[in-house]
Amino acid sequence: MEKYLIINADDFGMCRAANLAVFELFKCGGITSSTVMMPCGWAPEACHFAKENPQFAIGVHLTFTSEWSRYRWGPVAHSDTESLRDDFGYMYPESDEFEKKCDLAQVAGEIRAQIELAKRLGLNPSHLDNHMGSLYGIETGRFEVLQCVMEIAGEYGLPFRFPSTFTDDQAANPMLGINIDAAAIKMLFTRFSAFAKDKGVAIPDYLMPHHWKGPQSDSYENFRDYMFEHLKTIPEGVTEIYIHPSLECDELKGTSSVWFRRVWEHRLFSDPATLRYIRDIGIKPVNYRDLAAMRK
Repeated sequence: MEKYLIINADDFGMCRAANLAVFELFKCGGITSSTVMMPCGWAPEACHFAKENPQFAIGVHLTFTSEWSRYRWGPVAHSDTESLRDDFGYMYPESDEFEKKCDLAQVAGEIRAQIELAKRLGLNPSHLDNHMGSLYGIETGRFEVLQCVMEIAGEYGLPFRFPSTFTDDQAANPMLGINIDAAAIKMLFTRFSAFAKDKGVAIPDYLMPHHWKGPQSDSYENFRDYMFEHLKTIPEGVTEIYIHPSLECDELKGTSSVWFRRVWEHRLFSDPATLRYIRDIGIKPVNYRDLAAMRK
């Protein structure tokens, strides 16, 4: 069996610097897919780019959290969003707050509102995924939220970022915030993989996010070397990794104290040597439209 890799750029539309980075990465082949944050101010430009470049696989980054202290956003839907907002009217900063307080009907309404806004702005979505994992239910065990998004993905005929296999690497990743026993998580993945198949929702085999807890945060060179070693561990089947690329600018630095991570991700995947390395170790880059075709 072959090794296939989806390289998805999350947070398309979050800011102009992110948009410019994603434009460049698509054009140089550094990414294979991307997803737009519809509540954010630069989403219209991202959707316009998608409309003008239908050859690229661009989907919707379903967003239910607003994590930055100085840059906030709220729901797209115009009504019935009370349970999705904090005391200031924005989305909750953390996934566990969202999971504890959200009304399922309002979640479904907001999912549809974000997809429909993207379509009105010219985006023909290739797939769906989720900002900060808030729709997985893994922070508090509200798995009816995951069932809800799976059902809607099936209605729209869209793939969704949910790996069919839960790995030890995921369980140990400190960036994922998993607060449920690993054995229970594996049972959950088995159940929802079957549910996705029943609903006709294409999902990848593996999700292999990287993390920043180590020397990879000390320099770009360390990060590059870490990522090259990380890529060697990709198994047979379809694996997704996701990045948050951005250009370096004052806007980004004012948003995040760890802005350099996004700049390094852009630098790494815009380097032709990275794509050559991926191919040299026997991995074939694919996108979410390819995944949908594979699962038919």
